[in-house]
Amino acid sequence: MNKLILNTGVQDYIDKNLASDILAVLLSKPCFEGISQKELAEQIEAKKKCRDKLPTWFEKSGIYYPNKLHVEQTSSEVTARYKAELVNGKSLIDLTGGFGVDSFYFSQKVSQVVHCEIHQKLSEIAAHNFKVLERENVTCKPVDGIAYLQQSDQSFDWIFIDPSRRDDAKGKVFLLEDCHPDVSKFLPLFFKKAAHLLIKTSPLLDIKQAMETLESVKEIHVVAVQNEVKELLFVLEKGYDGKVAIKTRNIRPDRTESFDFIWEDEAMNTIAYEEPSTYLYEPNAAILKSGAFKTIGKEHLLKKLHPHSHLYTSGTLVAFPGRRFKIEHVVPYSKKALKSLEVSKANVTTRNFPQSVAELRKKHKIKDGGNRYIFFTKTLNDSLIVVDCTKVED
Repeated sequence: MNKLILNTGVQDYIDKNLASDILAVLLSKPCFEGISQKELAEQIEAKKKCRDKLPTWFEKSGIYYPNKLHVEQTSSEVTARYKAELVNGKSLIDLTGGFGVDSFYFSQKVSQVVHCEIHQKLSEIAAHNFKVLERENVTCKPVDGIAYLQQSDQSFDWIFIDPSRRDDAKGKVFLLEDCHPDVSKFLPLFFKKAAHLLIKTSPLLDIKQAMETLESVKEIHVVAVQNEVKELLFVLEKGYDGKVAIKTRNIRPDRTESFDFIWEDEAMNTIAYEEPSTYLYEPNAAILKSGAFKTIGKEHLLKKLHPHSHLYTSGTLVAFPGRRFKIEHVVPYSKKALKSLEVSKANVTTRNFPQSVAELRKKHKIKDGGNRYIFFTKTLNDSLIVVDCTKVED
């Protein structure tokens, strides 16, 4: 960590060059003694990525930024704030602290937070920023979190871990046992040191497989931001042996769409099927990820088009955590039938359909955008259909 970067003149340079071409900054003659242009470029790149993702850091003077990769890998403020609502008590240890965004928000809910980060420079950066952000109840340890926990005599109310989802070849992995560390191997240690464990995993992780790998799972939170799933959060409680609550959240700028259900109940639920009626419903991304395909329809008194299409219909409009559409036309899928709809521009979605959106756009010359929404899907008898809709605004 080059503390010369924190000088006022250097900070002014960084702020004035946020819109500059990074290559031009790199190729410029050194502007400040003791600071390379590469270091300046890294600060500019990383700070730019924080503008929307981490506005508290972006707007605070005196923040030191790590390599942009660490900013890309960290939680956003939106998701970190959500995670903090899940914990409480006097103490929490963040075993994979990183840039410190999660620890920052945990420190607003828990009296004492220990931030472990194996990369010494990143730990030093996080410690500096905590002081700038006036979070005096966070202690930074530049160590491997698992090793620290094994050697420590301290117990905690909560343990938080976000295992790395990259293998030795820098490729992404999506199974818990392929992450580093493999949390399933350390569960006895975790429950020896804390009663509660919060695990953040890849949004692509298979929930069913993860529950078979873990134990004492009490809750699973599927967190989406503006209809893109960002995190799966597993809440484990020592000795818990009850049903698993699934909590889906789609955080939007104006509100949060929430839908909760019991994992074990989904398999027991039944749902009726029907041809497209007056309205069409598409669940938000968090619900689709959660697998609540029957429960969501049952709870909202809707009928489903097909077991694998995950589209729903009703004769009267109901409130729904997802997109709602007024059905204008339904035709069997064929070039002739589609031509009769005179679709030259539309928002296209496929659900349980043999062709991709790109293939359909190219084949039928449909431009993207406009006020029409076209769904290519299947009905219960496996017939391919086209549902022409207009969106029902919230």
